[in-house]
Amino acid sequence: MSADVISKAFLATEEDFLNLVKEQFETKPQIASVGSCCLVGIICSGLLYIANAGDSRVVLGRLEKAFKEVKAVQLSSEHNASFESVREELRSFHPDDPQIVVLRHNVWRVKGIIQISRSIGDAYLKKPEFNREPLLPKFRVPNSFEKPILQAEPAISVQKLRPEDQFLIFASDGLWEHLSNQEAVNIVSTCPRNGIARRLIKAALREAAKKREMRYSDLKKIDRGVRRHFHDDITVIVLFLDFHLISNGSSCRPLVSIRGSAGVSGNSKY
Repeated sequence: MSADVISKAFLATEEDFLNLVKEQFETKPQIASVGSCCLVGIICSGLLYIANAGDSRVVLGRLEKAFKEVKAVQLSSEHNASFESVREELRSFHPDDPQIVVLRHNVWRVKGIIQISRSIGDAYLKKPEFNREPLLPKFRVPNSFEKPILQAEPAISVQKLRPEDQFLIFASDGLWEHLSNQEAVNIVSTCPRNGIARRLIKAALREAAKKREMRYSDLKKIDRGVRRHFHDDITVIVLFLDFHLISNGSSCRPLVSIRGSAGVSGNSKY
């Protein structure tokens, strides 16, 4: 296991998907506009590898023994044009394109279209051959481009796990839009493990309802499509860490992962 191996896996996934787009583009052009963030965590030989492309986030819950509290430690950074560092990165990759990032309605977007700068897919922003009819005009970039506008290359960090590391929360931006890192960590550290991902989603949806001055029960009744105006889709995985198993390199597979998701229809899958 290495950062290079993980990076190659991301790029191989990207290549396979773009090949699929090429095969189906003429009959299903909308596939060129399909893309996904990708957040990966791997534990191997006591090391934690985090690889991220997009605006999902992983947060570690670490026990601070001196204060007897579990503190949140963010382990990934979002590739979102709302961050100045991401805008600068885009400008450095595209020095001849003054419109590589555009501010529209107080929101920074890549080419005025999308907020993320890295993803798997989004072929219409990766290869000019997909930036044409029969793809709908709203997805097409006005001017042609020579190199990919978005990247699939992940940002990767590697660190050694410590005995005080309690759990990891992997979640899409739909969760972090409504809960801070510490709020999410507090929920996981003080509530039963069973159903914890669902509990995080419910807490986020309650905050989304509160911001709209409505009840949680009423938010859940809103139809798919309209619901997207109230909150983004949410996917959550909570991984509880057992340092003894990790340090011993055990090959057994304890039930330590709990996952949950909620789309715009509000139905949890797990």
